[in-house]
Amino acid sequence: MLPDPMTAILLGALLGLRHATDADHVVAVTTIVARERTVLGAARVGALWGVGHTLTLLAVGGAIVGFRVAVPPRVGLALEFSVALMLILLGFANLRARAAEPAPRSAARPFLVGLVHGLAGSAAVALLVLATIRSTAGALLYLSVFGLGTIAGMVTVTVLLALPALYAGPRVARAHTGIRLAAGALSIAFGLLLARGLVVEGGLFSATPTWVPH
Repeated sequence: MLPDPMTAILLGALLGLRHATDADHVVAVTTIVARERTVLGAARVGALWGVGHTLTLLAVGGAIVGFRVAVPPRVGLALEFSVALMLILLGFANLRARAAEPAPRSAARPFLVGLVHGLAGSAAVALLVLATIRSTAGALLYLSVFGLGTIAGMVTVTVLLALPALYAGPRVARAHTGIRLAAGALSIAFGLLLARGLVVEGGLFSATPTWVPH
């Protein structure tokens, strides 16, 4: 059990920052930010993604922590499978986008992607928190700070991903098309690998699925 609230705050913030660099998060946000043309636009994508992620983390994770809900393995696998499908769809969207097409300004896309990621990760995070912090109030505090750390981490990640292409300027305008296509292909490949692992190794559609929160 964590010794005091300050430790929970510090640990939650640090792990939230680290959580933003998980492979599936980076792939998803790279696919979206590949079509941005400004640092502010890239930061906006990361912030919206982080807010969506945090909202579902607090809603789903908070319910698990508050009511001590048991998450069946098939449900945990299905939530993670939704992330795989989303990555595949994001990849196809990037491949189909026209080279001259401007980046979508709607907040819906990165926000919804964050919601899906939060839905998939909230169960695992909440269960791990319950195993460490016995106090419900302490666990909810941890989840809240974890979410804020994730928002900060995603803003940092998206800006760092966008900077090389943005500062290259008009001289390599064609590079934006290559980046967009590469990000789309990577998103599809990662989504397919993730889906395969959940179905084959996790046994999502088998009689005895196996899910380990992580």
